Amino acid sequence: MSERIDARGLSCPQPVVVTRNKMDEIVQGEFEVIVDTATSQDNITRMSKNQGWLVDVKEDGDDFILTIKKP
Repeated sequence: MSERIDARGLSCPQPVVVTRNKMDEIVQGEFEVIVDTATSQDNITRMSKNQGWLVDVKEDGDDFILTIKKP
């Protein structure tokens, strides 16, 4: 199972910052980020794709689970 970051309740730009820090830490591989706003989901998705990472988004109730991976 991949590592999971819970960024629910964090206000912008914190979800993007914690996601970017994890990308810098692992360089390659896969992890999940959970957010609770569509804005955070959009911003993380955009930033991740701009950095060359793949993003898969799933809705789970009011939350979004983003699986972020770099081949």
